[in-house]
Amino acid sequence: MERSHAIPTRHGGRALPRSLQWVALLLLCSAYLQGGLVKLFDFAGAVAEMQHFGMAPAAPLAAAVIALELGASAMILSGWRRWLGALALAAFTLAATFLALRFWSAPPDARFMMANAFFEHLGLVGAFLLVAWHDLNRRLNTGAET
Repeated sequence: MERSHAIPTRHGGRALPRSLQWVALLLLCSAYLQGGLVKLFDFAGAVAEMQHFGMAPAAPLAAAVIALELGASAMILSGWRRWLGALALAAFTLAATFLALRFWSAPPDARFMMANAFFEHLGLVGAFLLVAWHDLNRRLNTGAET
């Protein structure tokens, strides 16, 4: 009997092969991996970014953001408490979106691009919520540890 490499579904429907699912998750996490690594290797720049947005204390917050972006991405990609990593990045992205992309108060020439970025980030929040929901649903249906 041939062994399937697809992730089983509850209703016997077709699912993405595991390798394709992992690539999709990598693409979803790519901005957070890139952002976390850039901040890690340019910590002064990460601190300056926190200060730019009025966040204090800047250095500990920059360190926390690095840990969150890299740690939650690793959780999602490894499958260890994937739901928790996805919820963490969803909450972080939602907060950062409302902090950094306030298009409604931007100068008119910046509004269009900021509004686009704002709604793209909301799409990322939705994607992370779906990842969390699917992971929790799979774990509850298979009895796996959550």
